[in-house]
Amino acid sequence: QVQLVESGGGLVQAGGSLRLSCAASGRTRSNYAMGWFRQAPGKEREFVAIINWSGGYTYYADSVKGRFTISRDNAKNMAYLQMNSLNAEDTAVYYCAATFTISTIATEYTYWGQGTQVTVSS
Repeated sequence: QVQLVESGGGLVQAGGSLRLSCAASGRTRSNYAMGWFRQAPGKEREFVAIINWSGGYTYYADSVKGRFTISRDNAKNMAYLQMNSLNAEDTAVYYCAATFTISTIATEYTYWGQGTQVTVSS
């Protein structure tokens, strides 16, 4: 089992930045990729970004490419999502998740955090 806890969400003005963190505990020696998803009110959960175990591979949704950066620090059992140039369309609950594959599909992820709210005011 891997437990994930997100933090760093909040209210930010359009054009601003936030850095989300995801702390992992439990079976952290397993080689899992970390992903970030988000879900806006009335919408389905959507993929945002993924990073593999070593950090050498990353992939982003087109909607965040060039603005968001995913990273991880395995020594600290942490993953991060740096979000720049935020706009109102980025408002959502953001979730970190762990998968033993490389996927943009939510059902391929085994472990999930509880989510952190990001609200961008225009």
